[in-house]
Amino acid sequence: MKKSLLVLCVITAGALAACSSPNADWQKATQQNTEASYQHFIKEHPSDARVEQARNRINALKDEKAWSAAKSADTLDAYQQYLQQEPNGMHAADAQDKVNSLQATADWQTAMTTNTAQGYQDFLQKYPNAPEAAKAQAALKELTGYQALLAVAHTKAYADKIAKMLKGKYSSELQDVVVVPHGKLLEVRSAAMTEAQVKSACEKLRKARVRCDVVKSAS
Repeated sequence: MKKSLLVLCVITAGALAACSSPNADWQKATQQNTEASYQHFIKEHPSDARVEQARNRINALKDEKAWSAAKSADTLDAYQQYLQQEPNGMHAADAQDKVNSLQATADWQTAMTTNTAQGYQDFLQKYPNAPEAAKAQAALKELTGYQALLAVAHTKAYADKIAKMLKGKYSSELQDVVVVPHGKLLEVRSAAMTEAQVKSACEKLRKARVRCDVVKSAS
């Protein structure tokens, strides 16, 4: 009876040893395909040739987990966090595209909220090919669609003389002074500005007895 029990124990121990062999443990790890299963394999068989492969699979699983979390949240912060965690991840390019798209959308919302010429100009400079670019250009044109009409001249020499004088004295108010053709005449105008800016400039110039009329931009 004792001899039979001893044989059984030996057989059982041999079976357990066979079950925990590197090949068996690797097969089990790949079937489960979890970080824990691969970590267990590495712990049990640190010298096995498949340890590096196990580490790669752990990294891939972490990458997929991080990417799944980012897609689930679908926010700018989530995709930025993915890029911080997995800068060389399998989905890094897709994450960067999402960051660029969501950042452009956020910047567009800011531009519309502030509704200033500078805001739209900054947006167009940063995102010249964005889907909202046409809207930004239209809004910018609307905001800067005014000029101050300062003088009308028959000759270019006289128009240039007036433009030079006004630009020297009122450059801060007028931003720039240009000469533009208008039929057979030449008009001396300020730079394109918002209606409020032109009205403010004209108010100061009129006090100095300089002609200044608010008109639509010639461009």
